[in-house]
Amino acid sequence: MTVIGTTTSAVAAGDAPRHRYVTDYSELAKRIRAAGLLRRRRTFYAVRAVMLASLLGGCVAAFLALGDSWWQLVVAAALGLALTQVAFIGHDAAHRQIFASGKRNELAALLLGNIVVGLSHGWWMSKHSRHHANPNRVDVDPDVQASALVFTSDVATDRRSQKGFSGWWVKRQGTLFFPLLLLAGLNMHVNGLRTVLGGGRVKYRAVEIPLLITRLTLYPVALFSFLSPGVAGAFLAVQLAVFGLSMGATFAPNHKGMPMVPKDMSVDFLRRQVLTSRNTRGGWFIDVAMGGLNYQIEHHLFPSMPRPNLRKAQPIVREFCSERDVAYAEAGLFESWGIVVRHLNQVGSKDIDPFLCPLAAQLRSPA
Repeated sequence: MTVIGTTTSAVAAGDAPRHRYVTDYSELAKRIRAAGLLRRRRTFYAVRAVMLASLLGGCVAAFLALGDSWWQLVVAAALGLALTQVAFIGHDAAHRQIFASGKRNELAALLLGNIVVGLSHGWWMSKHSRHHANPNRVDVDPDVQASALVFTSDVATDRRSQKGFSGWWVKRQGTLFFPLLLLAGLNMHVNGLRTVLGGGRVKYRAVEIPLLITRLTLYPVALFSFLSPGVAGAFLAVQLAVFGLSMGATFAPNHKGMPMVPKDMSVDFLRRQVLTSRNTRGGWFIDVAMGGLNYQIEHHLFPSMPRPNLRKAQPIVREFCSERDVAYAEAGLFESWGIVVRHLNQVGSKDIDPFLCPLAAQLRSPA
């Protein structure tokens, strides 16, 4: 992993005047606006929408042409990847990257999420907004809350002391991480439905409930009506597994294995976003496969920046971080996955302090 601009003193951030932190981000934002990188890219999204509509249409055509055949599993895998790309567009809309109008972005995200992908927009917004506000902050960021995986040694120590499956699992959680992602698609659907039907915060609950239930009901009904039970069940399992794996493999490299932030630590916006994020190196294929989230640092600093502009913003942000001696982390895709696996295994198998990290020294704001 490449880290650019590591601080030369553990107290460097603490010695700086408080106003500098506000000034830092304001100066960076000024450079980004001067480069025109916050302007909408409607043509990009129009072309992407046509391409995705064609891809989904091709999946439907292949599904109808193949009939009750085990070759349908190839279509299921392709559909899982296609729905991942649709989810990325929904993510962009939720961040108001596509339209100037907030309502149009919200409508697009609502329809793409609930009708096409089958994920509750309200559930996603609640979870993802909290993550963006406090990435890797203990007990605040929902993405690092203890569940099947644990991210802090205190929880891991407690689970290791337990007999049975829980203790066995936590020691091997990194090794089992990618197999676990095969269930992530199902888990996202269940959590979204539970939030909409339960007491979770959902802005358009009355709209989402019928849309989501219709999507999650008609899709399996269509499969089992058109295919034999065995093929239909396998189709659904493969599609969900590929969707979960591709989504999880995209989001995991962005923050896992980066510094954790204690709940009571005050951190300025720029350092909070940069030091807890990791970019993924690669060309156009990685840009497409990861939906632009390979530029995680730039995305967290400027969430409403249209996806195609993130690549152009990267050299500006990287240079600025170098000037301010703020660590800027990036790694190759396989390298990032390796970091995630090793980190989860280390947390699960032995006592390590995720806050004692060369990068974590930069997270401390002045008293």
